[in-house]
Amino acid sequence: MSRHLILPLLIALTAPAFAQKADVVSSEKAKFRVETVASGLENPWALAFLPDGRALVTERPGRLRILGKDGKLGTVSGVPDVAAVGQGGLLDVILAPDFDKSRRIYFSYAEPRGVVNGTAVAHARLSNDATKLENVTVILRMEPGRGGGFHFGSRLVFAPDGNLFVTLGERNAMQPAQDPSGHLGKVVRIAADGSVPKDNPFVGKENVRPEIWSYGHRNPQGAAINPASGKLWVNEHGARGGDEINIPQAGKNYGWPIISFGRHYSGAKIGEGSEKTGMEQPIHYWDPSIAPSGMMFYTGNSFPAWKGNAFVGALVLRNLQRLELDGEKVVKEERLLTDLKERIRDVRQAPDGSIWVLTDSRDARILRLSPAE
Repeated sequence: MSRHLILPLLIALTAPAFAQKADVVSSEKAKFRVETVASGLENPWALAFLPDGRALVTERPGRLRILGKDGKLGTVSGVPDVAAVGQGGLLDVILAPDFDKSRRIYFSYAEPRGVVNGTAVAHARLSNDATKLENVTVILRMEPGRGGGFHFGSRLVFAPDGNLFVTLGERNAMQPAQDPSGHLGKVVRIAADGSVPKDNPFVGKENVRPEIWSYGHRNPQGAAINPASGKLWVNEHGARGGDEINIPQAGKNYGWPIISFGRHYSGAKIGEGSEKTGMEQPIHYWDPSIAPSGMMFYTGNSFPAWKGNAFVGALVLRNLQRLELDGEKVVKEERLLTDLKERIRDVRQAPDGSIWVLTDSRDARILRLSPAE
């Protein structure tokens, strides 16, 4: 294998007059300003732009915030109880493809279930005044539940066909990623109402969850549709080294924990090596680990030289990774925002073509990257 490693909304979001004084950064192919749009958030996990120019932001302790066009943060009520333990809590949020008509949003969270917990996905209607969630309905529950606070996965991505991909971690249990009777360590594909598409690869198979799209994943915390191909791309955490980017195909096995390019945190070997017949290779991997999180493909006009690039937030390496692509190969990497020395949890393209980034801490920020010219 080689070591070489969205759809736009109709409304234009204007440059925020409320942002603090910007720093100017020169990178390989663009000169850009970094503005702080909002601060004081507690471990934000995801951001979704609304058609009216506002944005929804999740905070892991269980708060759904709304960022006004004036830069002020409000709180949206009606979020279910979350298991805010370890990596768990309120996680991803996205808009339904028909949000303009339905006002429906989708979100993922660690759901408390007595002594155990598990990733759940729900949809709800955002009230007309955007102050509360109405008709909250859970459409997917990770089974089986487990105790602890590790590896929930939880990215949500609508495919061009209207089905919903959900990434699910293996809860730090390793072997369940290879067990098709449960959801742990899987990418699942469901319809917008939570039902199972008839063309899912394991429909009708005995002792296999029909929601499963692909398996053998560790903890995929970044996912996006590549607009050039319409395919789902995911990034996932390795252990000590071996963070990966995969393009999950229907019914395929991505190897964890039998194959990996990383090692256990103790330094011990993982599984059987880095290759095995019948198991897929990543298109890209990082060693040492960067701890990848949010992911997006840039399609805007604000940064012409970055068009078609992928962007990945790095938690441990504390930067924003810009990846140049040649088809389904990563041919070049650039590390952005290294001087901030902040964990990057999510990255999203705004309607005006700027790039918005969430840092990850108990006193975190929303940053906006815009052209300096």
